[in-house]
Amino acid sequence: MSDLELNASKKVESVQVPFPTGTTNLNPPVDKNKRRRGDDGPLSKAFNNEARDHLSAQIARLFYSSGLPFNVARNPYFISAFSYAANTNISGYIPPSYNAIRTTMLQREKSNIMKLLQPIKDTWAEKGVSIVTDGWTDGQRRPLINFMATSTAGPIFLKAIDTTGEFKDRHYIANLILSAIDEVGAQNVVQVITDNAPVCKAAGSIVESMHPHIFWTPCVVHTLNLALKNICSPSPGPNNEVAYDECVWITKVYEDASTIKKFILTHSMRFAMYKQFVHLRLLSICDTRFASVIVMLKRMQAVKQGLLSMVINEQWSQYREDNVQKAAAVKDKILDDEFWAQVEYILKFTEPIYEMLRSCDTDEPNLHLVYDKWDSMIDRVKSIIYQHEGKELTQYSSFYDVVYNILTDRWSKSNTPLHCLAHSLNPRYYCREWLDQYPARVAPHRDNEICQERNKCFKNYFQDVSERREAIAEFVKFSSAEGEFGQFDSLLDRWNLTPKEWWVTYGSSIPKLQSIALKLFSQPTSSSSAERNWSTYGFIQSMKRNKLNPKRAEDLVYIHTNLRLLSRNNKSYKEGPTKMWDIGGDGFDLVDGAGILEVASLSLDEPELEGALFNDHGEGNIFTQ
Repeated sequence: MSDLELNASKKVESVQVPFPTGTTNLNPPVDKNKRRRGDDGPLSKAFNNEARDHLSAQIARLFYSSGLPFNVARNPYFISAFSYAANTNISGYIPPSYNAIRTTMLQREKSNIMKLLQPIKDTWAEKGVSIVTDGWTDGQRRPLINFMATSTAGPIFLKAIDTTGEFKDRHYIANLILSAIDEVGAQNVVQVITDNAPVCKAAGSIVESMHPHIFWTPCVVHTLNLALKNICSPSPGPNNEVAYDECVWITKVYEDASTIKKFILTHSMRFAMYKQFVHLRLLSICDTRFASVIVMLKRMQAVKQGLLSMVINEQWSQYREDNVQKAAAVKDKILDDEFWAQVEYILKFTEPIYEMLRSCDTDEPNLHLVYDKWDSMIDRVKSIIYQHEGKELTQYSSFYDVVYNILTDRWSKSNTPLHCLAHSLNPRYYCREWLDQYPARVAPHRDNEICQERNKCFKNYFQDVSERREAIAEFVKFSSAEGEFGQFDSLLDRWNLTPKEWWVTYGSSIPKLQSIALKLFSQPTSSSSAERNWSTYGFIQSMKRNKLNPKRAEDLVYIHTNLRLLSRNNKSYKEGPTKMWDIGGDGFDLVDGAGILEVASLSLDEPELEGALFNDHGEGNIFTQ
């Protein structure tokens, strides 16, 4: 029995249950013949322990009878509801009825949510907003598309479309995106972020033709993940022979690690041994998730010492109920220094890619940083590989050449004019402090690719030639540090202030560029906000039991998702008992697998994720494939 279970059993023994199991009497039991000393005293009345125990038991019974996940107890709305009821004297109060909750109260709550979201919408005119969309297939194999409006004030869920039976070509996808743009207001939209699928790119072109000032932007996180897949899981083929030959060893290392993990997790006694020596779980991330190979190898490295201690222990050799030869092979691999050296090298040279992926896998503004991040990431990867191979940076490395080609190929397919314009308007990239970090760096107005792409943006933003000339003249003043932009404070603060702070402080004399810059510096680069709501329609499918019509189901999706998003803006979401209350917990499968989907789409911060899923005693769920 675990320490947690032991403590729970002791607590049960020391607390009187307020009513016997199976009773239908909802009133707390009172034994008139039994009086305890101090029952009528002020302390007893103040704390009213018997009533508190009774209320707690009633709440617990609600969970048990309805099959509610225990994680609901961490829901701040659950805590708020019972706290309000317990501390408010509402004599004769009767909870809302079945019909009231699903009709009038549902509409009232939707109106309330819309009011709560209005302050976020009010920021869109000045700061801009990104339409973020992502498609997926739920547990019932229905194709669904989420639409979110993301800004620095926070993400808002717009809608989720069930596309069953629809021919999802570029025109269909474009019409859905255009509908979302109309809902938000085309004048507020800066970009549309989707995944990198060809049909999404084609749909993005249609959107750009309808709204020239709105740009299609592929999700940077998807791009980085595809690059990692090409490196860590190369596909054999006539056009990929060189890359396969150079990178296939990574696949073999991952397969060996997967064999170790699978052997331990699928043999109960081996798993029991593992838990004796290791306090971290062997993460088993679905292959479709971002950086799945890297996440698994990072965990394997973290538990290395525990694995070594386990296989050299006598228990490992003495237990012979399972495949002895397989156990010996697993032991040999765990004791193989070359295997661990390869794991370490993989994690080391992919760390810059993984770090960039994690930094972009948020709703935080990153658009103006992506161009520089990509270049810096490639430089770091090169330095690590060349150091490992013991070569000078001027020498040739066949392995780095393959990695470099994969990264640059992915970037060339994802780089957009908007990335280049945002890069051009970042004051830091004109500073000597930034330029001197790498010899090959040049200021944005001296980079030919950036100049060409930036000018495309100016043509889209300013259809009128005279307006475009004014905008170009403003850019000349800014980039060349002419007039007031050449003053000491303005130049010094290009490095000391954030880009947004600099433009607010010094950009008023070039209003056209200032307006664009403040919007671009507020935009994300990934579809993370849409992906973290993959569970939405899985949740609604469980509502079939309530016989909701399509309109009510749609309203419920809107309320359910935006309540969760609003709660994430609260400080209590990041710390305390309600930390990440909507992620994980017990009973993942109670809502058609929705929970595991939302866990899988959480940002790639495994310590944060594990802290939300497991308590201090290690109790909790283990990821499954």
